[in-house]
Amino acid sequence: MPGMKSSRRSSSTALLLLLTHLVAALEVPLDSKILDELPQPPTITHQSPKDYIIDPRDNILIQCEAKGKPAPRFSWTRNGTHFNIDKDPRVMMKPNSGTLLIDIVGGGKAEAYEGEYQCTARNDRGTAVSNKIVIRQSRSPMWAKEKIEPKVVQEGASLVLHCDPPSGLPPPIIFWMDNSMQRFTQDARVSQGLNGDLYFSNVQPEDTRADYICYARFNHTQTIQQKQPISVKVMTLGTINETYGVYPNGTELYGDSPAGERRPSILTPRGTSSRKTVLRGQVLYLECIAEGLPTPVIHWTKEGGELPAHRAFEINFKKTLKIIHVSEADAGKYRCTAKNYLGTSSHVIVVTVKAAPYWISEPKNLVLAPGEDGRLICRANGNPKPAIQWLVNGFPIENAPSDISREIMEDTISFTKVQTSSSAVYQCNASNEHGYLLANAFVNVLAETPRMLSEPDQVYQVIANKPALLDCEFFGSPIPQIQWFKDDQGSVLHGDSYIVHENGTLEIAFAQKNDSGTYTCIATNTLGVVQNQATLQVKDPTTIIKQPRYQSVQTLGTAVFECKVKHDPTLSPTIIWLKNNEELPDDNRHRASGDVLTILEVSEEDQGSYTCVVNTTLDTNSATAHLTVLARPSTPASPHDRPDPPTDLELTNPRDRSVQLSWIPGEEHNSPITKFLVEYEEDQFEPGLWRHLADVEGTQTTAELQLSPFVNYVFRVVAVNEIGRSEPSLPSEHYFTQPAAPDENPSGVQGLGTDPNNLVITWEPLKGVQHNGPGLTYKVSWRQKVGDDEWTSVMVANVSKYVVSGTPEFSPYELKVQAFNSFGAAPEPEIVIGYSGEDLPMLAPSNVRVHIVNSTLAKVHWDPVPPKSVRGFLKGYKIYYWKQGSLIKRGKRHTEVKILTFSGDKSHGMLPGLEPFSVYKLNVRVFNGKGEGPPSADVTLKTPEGVPSSPAYLKITSPMLDSLTLQWGPPLHPNGILKGYTLKYQRINSTHELGPLVEITIPAENETSWTLRNLNYSTRYKFYLSAFTRVGPGSELTEEAITVMDEGISSTSPLLKTDIIIPVDKTMKVMVLRPVITNITSSSNHANISWEFDRMDMHFYVEYKIADSKEPLDKMQINASQTFFVLKGLLPGTVYRVRVVAESQAGQLRSKDERFETRPPAMASRQVDIATQGWFIGLMCAIALLILILLIVCFIKRNKGGKYPVKEKEDAHADPEIQPMKEDDGAFGEYSDTEDHKPLKGSRTPSDGTVKKGVSDDSLVDYGEGGEGQFNEDGSFIGQYSGKKEKETVEGNESSEAPSPVNAMNSFV
Repeated sequence: MPGMKSSRRSSSTALLLLLTHLVAALEVPLDSKILDELPQPPTITHQSPKDYIIDPRDNILIQCEAKGKPAPRFSWTRNGTHFNIDKDPRVMMKPNSGTLLIDIVGGGKAEAYEGEYQCTARNDRGTAVSNKIVIRQSRSPMWAKEKIEPKVVQEGASLVLHCDPPSGLPPPIIFWMDNSMQRFTQDARVSQGLNGDLYFSNVQPEDTRADYICYARFNHTQTIQQKQPISVKVMTLGTINETYGVYPNGTELYGDSPAGERRPSILTPRGTSSRKTVLRGQVLYLECIAEGLPTPVIHWTKEGGELPAHRAFEINFKKTLKIIHVSEADAGKYRCTAKNYLGTSSHVIVVTVKAAPYWISEPKNLVLAPGEDGRLICRANGNPKPAIQWLVNGFPIENAPSDISREIMEDTISFTKVQTSSSAVYQCNASNEHGYLLANAFVNVLAETPRMLSEPDQVYQVIANKPALLDCEFFGSPIPQIQWFKDDQGSVLHGDSYIVHENGTLEIAFAQKNDSGTYTCIATNTLGVVQNQATLQVKDPTTIIKQPRYQSVQTLGTAVFECKVKHDPTLSPTIIWLKNNEELPDDNRHRASGDVLTILEVSEEDQGSYTCVVNTTLDTNSATAHLTVLARPSTPASPHDRPDPPTDLELTNPRDRSVQLSWIPGEEHNSPITKFLVEYEEDQFEPGLWRHLADVEGTQTTAELQLSPFVNYVFRVVAVNEIGRSEPSLPSEHYFTQPAAPDENPSGVQGLGTDPNNLVITWEPLKGVQHNGPGLTYKVSWRQKVGDDEWTSVMVANVSKYVVSGTPEFSPYELKVQAFNSFGAAPEPEIVIGYSGEDLPMLAPSNVRVHIVNSTLAKVHWDPVPPKSVRGFLKGYKIYYWKQGSLIKRGKRHTEVKILTFSGDKSHGMLPGLEPFSVYKLNVRVFNGKGEGPPSADVTLKTPEGVPSSPAYLKITSPMLDSLTLQWGPPLHPNGILKGYTLKYQRINSTHELGPLVEITIPAENETSWTLRNLNYSTRYKFYLSAFTRVGPGSELTEEAITVMDEGISSTSPLLKTDIIIPVDKTMKVMVLRPVITNITSSSNHANISWEFDRMDMHFYVEYKIADSKEPLDKMQINASQTFFVLKGLLPGTVYRVRVVAESQAGQLRSKDERFETRPPAMASRQVDIATQGWFIGLMCAIALLILILLIVCFIKRNKGGKYPVKEKEDAHADPEIQPMKEDDGAFGEYSDTEDHKPLKGSRTPSDGTVKKGVSDDSLVDYGEGGEGQFNEDGSFIGQYSGKKEKETVEGNESSEAPSPVNAMNSFV
């Protein structure tokens, strides 16, 4: 980063030993020169696990490694007594180590060495002890022999196949397979339980098979044991009797008939509840397997809380609830519910969380000077709470020699004015019934003069107005005091401009030019003084004084961007051009020449943003401009306007790395040639690809070409004018350059580890034309930046990456990659700094503290971890926080853990969005590129009270003449302890003006209603209600109501029971307090409902249903301005119940239920279809025959010129209306049918067959009941014929008079 020194100190890799020196800490670097002189008590660095299960076929390796000065000596105890290694020839201790190797392969028996082992490492400064390591050999027993009877089960019933695996060490992994070693498919119906049994919620015919086999795999010994196969037969209804005849009496039968559908029941665990105990930090498995048909579905809930987010998983088809990283908050009741459409069944599992001891504050090594004070703190927690026992040098402290400088206070040992003889190793043992913790922490009393660890006379360069950090790493005991001086000034640097950190670093927050100079760091303690000097150079910042500008260019045009830079004269800037924040295209058209970027022959793909990036060794700056590409005019230039290609290419003056090319220009076509482009192709590395080599001015026809060694070149030339490019010339002859050593080394050399113990070195390989000769290889060299003077090198070829293994974690390395070929090496490459792989941070932030800003915001402070403990690139810190509960409501509920990330080296952060009056817990973690370090100890945060939310609701009930009753709900979020409610109200007059405001304070003691008295009758009031805590009032809820006008209304009657209030003064309007149905009119399928109500500011509904039915009410919304509604689609002859509802936020007002009945349906008259009567059919046939005869007679008469009877009657009874028109010449004949076929209105034919004037029976009204007549499909009338109207029958009765044939006859005329 800017402001850091140009060369880092060689002692940056250090071992951090914390010194609890009341308020300070002392670091002892792992520098060989210092450690050779400093004595140190033993420290256990590696040991085997507490519970160590071994393979009885392999040798036993019990590890115990320790460090110290002098080198520690090792010994062992076994089962609490001294283990004499020398007497057992099969036991060997590794040299310079405490690790034991027990020979089993050579004939030893593993069971002979089972037991409890403990390692001791001692020197003259103290004794450290390891954990107690319990050695047990793994076991994989076989199943006991047993006879397994076949299982016969009815279809649909439940079934459990028991596995009962043998107990092994460690426990085996269970799975079910068939004879073909194929696992059974499991699903929601068939699944394996945690105990290894196979559960069938309901069996199906396809479950019948004879090879259900349970297998147990013992991973430690790599063995698999199997149980005897189990046979299952599923019976359907048709096979029940047959099965009873086949199987003997010993066969187990599950039921005697196929099981039908049924509600679920829990197979396991049994009963309605069970208990489960789990240890903190472990994985909790809760299982619930149910039977039923259809197959039940399992659902998990936690009573009084939620399942922990991101830690709870439903597995095994939701039959198992898995919770990882169990904490105390996970204790409680968990309910599993099995459900199908027939019902549910549930089981409650009560989970208790216990805890083996875990550290709150683990004791740390203490380095003190003679006469200083210090403390060892050992704090652990667990459930039950662990007991703390102190030991010194492996013995109980009460049995150890007394030390007047030592005082024991439970979990703390205080040291006062220590002496060299006080050096020792202390052990803290925290134990309960679930386990123990053992920690070693030494007290090392040293007297050392101050020493400077930073390299002397370092030069630091920073940019003005940036921070400057000057190192002064030191060591001494007692801890030295650090002072900084500048140049020849005699005063100590202090004040706001200068910050001296605990590690001695001087920080200048905003370095200025006048801060340049020489700085002196002086370290002083009671034993001596030492100093170091450093030089600070403050440079001017790099600025862009002329930024690139927006360009708008036509296609095939040229775009030019400029980027003028001003910089410190001692710094050398480099300029990089980017397109859309990526590298420029690798072609001949994009040409970056320092601060100028030129784009030739612009095309649409060149459109975008172009950025100029200026870098120096200390800072960077950038500026961006946009290029817009425009289409050329619709009439493009003719191709004949471009120049012709050059001709006659000739190569002269050949040299090792150059040649002269000449050519003859082609025809210009009235547009002068502006330049020539020289391109080349080589046939070894990228044959067929032409690359740009040089630009030549249009007035020249020769070019001196600079070439690379070991390339077989061929050249061509392109001419360019304002219109465009010519076609390329014909290629020149080939020209081969002689090989030479490489001129360049690979670029982009980087070093970054992917694992803590490796370093991956990468580089950009040389392009083909940069090889300069055959046999290209790379020499990859590396060395540790600190403490390694010799380079380690390796030669590689055809790769661009090399992995160095076995490196220490996150250590700086110097790297270089040099190119070689058969003719020599490239120049000495530049050295770059890389780092081996990161590891997770070792330490948690300490001294976490919280400052409450307000009820929803807190600021968290912490002490950053030492840089060396980060073991990687510090990315920042994360705050994990979660709500434990409210300070009002009892009982804890788990909520989701939230994470806030703070990038960089921060020491504080803000926590927003907290809930007032609540309890939170939080911890802080540092993270690097590898991941997160351990969490700090949990810190409890209690937010103060805040203002409450508004009341949940506000209703006005029981209106009286002079009083109203208000009811409300408490705030959903009280955010503190409610002190009471503030009620304000004021009158509203007829012009909607507000009267004076009255305020009342109501105590919060279970008050959710209040009656206001002495109000004005028939008056509208507006009410404002808010709750308040000690902090202040919350938001208000408003409502309006009207007092009533009748003293006769009971004060206890709610508003819904009052219909109409009659005023005393008859001139006043009647006040309707709820809807009143005033009228109902109905027909067979609809009804009109009318009502009265005074308020229009509500929503209205009509609710109705068939009376006395159990169906819910149908609901129809209506317009508030209406006072009637038509219900349609009703059933005829049915009794309905109806009411009108008015609804607002305060509640509902309903009218009284009213009943009405729809009319019955109209009954059709009962008639006989005359067309189906036999006598009528015969009559019609006779009439048709008579008509036919009559027509024949008339036809004959007409042909003879005579008159037929009808005509004679017409002549006898002449009627002016029907007489034919006769001219004097008699041209129209005797008869006209103009109107004759129309029936005469009002005419009727008598029964004797004569036709009387003005009488007719042709009217269809006379046939039956008029409107009830019918027609056949062909349109003929088939209604019943009846006699005269006075003889018509009443509804449904047949005519008592036979139909008249004459009338029937008239209907056909």
